[in-house]
Amino acid sequence: MTVCDLRHDISLYHNDKMVNKIHSKYVEIGASTIHYLKCGKGDPLVIIHGGGGEASKGWLRILEELSDYFTVYIPDLPGFGDSKTARGDFHLLEFVDFMKAFSQKLGLKRFHLLGHSMGGGIALHYALAYPSHIKKLILLNSMCLGKEIALWVRFLTSAAFYLWEAFPTFCKALGCLIRLPFNRNKSMTSFPSFRVELGNSIANFKGQNVVLLNRLPELAMPTLLVWGANDRLLPAVQAQTAAELIPDCRLHIFEECGHDVHKHKVFEFSRLLQSFLS
Repeated sequence: MTVCDLRHDISLYHNDKMVNKIHSKYVEIGASTIHYLKCGKGDPLVIIHGGGGEASKGWLRILEELSDYFTVYIPDLPGFGDSKTARGDFHLLEFVDFMKAFSQKLGLKRFHLLGHSMGGGIALHYALAYPSHIKKLILLNSMCLGKEIALWVRFLTSAAFYLWEAFPTFCKALGCLIRLPFNRNKSMTSFPSFRVELGNSIANFKGQNVVLLNRLPELAMPTLLVWGANDRLLPAVQAQTAAELIPDCRLHIFEECGHDVHKHKVFEFSRLLQSFLS
């Protein structure tokens, strides 16, 4: 199946060049069927999407730009996009274990690693746990670099939100169970509460739960921090603080850009990656 089979952004990618460059694939990892995109040639680069995204959401243009220079892999994390899992309780550190299993399954021994937002937090944990696996690390508007996070995220992960969310979540879950006998050929995915539970493991009403500033001096690989100056989810000052603590670090802040640099600064961001990774 090629990228033209994907639902997202399909109107932008009907040319043969795009079809030949990006391929949609599946791999079995444990009890999960994992969807991922692969393209290009050269050094392997693994991308971890954020908590509000997936492989084919917002990354296709970046993949096209990078495919002439790197072999790029970007999986849908379990419970996201087209990755099917019977579990509904993945948390941050379990995603680190998943990324290790994913890289091993694909035979990737050493690779560049890029993580966006929540994916940045996963990438940071991975780099600290398995430094010999990572050639260079890119953290893009990453979590785990400071306590502060947008107020609306803190509200969504608070106990008050659970009370408000409980009834509609129960109704959606009940609907899934009712429809299950009529969908015997389809894999069962996690219930709608999955992302709420995941968010609660990452942040609470006071801010981010996991902050790794004290461990940043341990990073043994060259690291690039990329941020949008107008990020309203995670303030750019977190990147500036982190850059001072990482031994071999470059920092690039895009002006007039928010949390999704990879979507709004496609060409500039891809050129920056090419320069850093070459």
